[in-house]
Amino acid sequence: MANKIQFNKDYPEIKNSLEIFKRSEGLIPASTQTLAKGPTQWSFGVAPVYLDYGKGSHVWDVDGNEFIDYNMGIGPISLGYAYDSVDNAIKKQLAKGITFSLTHPLEVEFSELIRKVVPNAESVRISKTGCDVTSAAVRLARAFTGRSKVLCCGYHGWHDWYISVTDRNNGIPDAVKDLSFTFNYNDIDSLINSIDDDIACVILEPFIFEKPKDDFLKKVREICTQNNILLIFDEMWTGFRIAPGGAQDFFGVNADLACFSKAIANGMPVSVITGRKDVMSLIEKDVFFFTTFGGEALSLAAAIATINEIVEKNVTGYLDEKGALIQKGYNSLVLKHGIDYTACSGYNCRSIITFDSVKSGCNQLEMKTLMQQEMIKRGILWGGFHNMCFSHSDEDINYTLKAYDETLAILKKAVEEKDIRKYLKGKVLEPVFRKTTNVLLKSMSS
Repeated sequence: MANKIQFNKDYPEIKNSLEIFKRSEGLIPASTQTLAKGPTQWSFGVAPVYLDYGKGSHVWDVDGNEFIDYNMGIGPISLGYAYDSVDNAIKKQLAKGITFSLTHPLEVEFSELIRKVVPNAESVRISKTGCDVTSAAVRLARAFTGRSKVLCCGYHGWHDWYISVTDRNNGIPDAVKDLSFTFNYNDIDSLINSIDDDIACVILEPFIFEKPKDDFLKKVREICTQNNILLIFDEMWTGFRIAPGGAQDFFGVNADLACFSKAIANGMPVSVITGRKDVMSLIEKDVFFFTTFGGEALSLAAAIATINEIVEKNVTGYLDEKGALIQKGYNSLVLKHGIDYTACSGYNCRSIITFDSVKSGCNQLEMKTLMQQEMIKRGILWGGFHNMCFSHSDEDINYTLKAYDETLAILKKAVEEKDIRKYLKGKVLEPVFRKTTNVLLKSMSS
């Protein structure tokens, strides 16, 4: 019998998942289209590989196992799976058509709504994915400033200009690699020391999990203004989660350009770049950024319905309230168990559980794998994060904290024995990047 949301005796049966996975081998590179969803990020042999459907905050895999989901499609599900008002908007538009031979009125309606909700959104361009619009923003910045180099902080997608700063940069010419550099979050000196007269833009995630300190974002804004550098906010995670208008709204700091996707349409594929009209106007003639599916109407209908729901029902306030219960509850359990090598941190709408290898004397990924394994057994699809959605209930949260209580006891025992692998039923999780900090710091490279 398939596992349900309960304290299950056994790990879930995943026979159907593994059979489908075999069909993918040699056919789909890495067996997934999204690395965070793939088998290297989920303990292979224990975790389901394929999900079948979802409703609210719960999902069911292809073997019928039910889970509370805290990944939310790796971010896009802000309201909940199969959310009625959004699905109804999609169905209504579906009856009329999906993609057309001329521009659709929803493109204007959606852009007007973005301008109303997002600060400094003087102009709007619609696309499909996050890296579409971050790459467009970089191109615009280069065209507007007449400069070439990019300073980035965070994760900005798979395109050459960004992924060249990581250790997965094969296939990118050296000439491109020489134009992008990183600086460290909350380290204003690392930004200042990286600036020269050929910097076109600074692009950063306003926060990932670490909170800005000492007016960091305001100082970044001031430095960019002083040096005639365009500031770009990558708001894939902050947009429509931390506040309806994203980080610009929440922190009171305006970027020159801001890019959004993920939570904007409750799972439908759409992204936008917004910002100053004088910069965005270059798309009229000088900068080419057009795509066939930018005006695809189902996603626009979903986005309009999603944004209206977020604003009218104070969804971001709800995410903050319920996320606080998770974060405070986890940290209270850590104190209860008398351990100091794991914690929950970040903003309430999106928090992360971390593990300290120095304090524990154990491997971080092994500790995370054990946590994932035991949470999955108990009916929680757990990837180390809490991406809160409007459908997460108090019942979900209370159950989750009880599952954490049991799992932390197991983790504590494994750490004390210094033999976590003995407890693992599946494969240890793999890192996405082998090196993610101090990679191509400009001050160290020039």
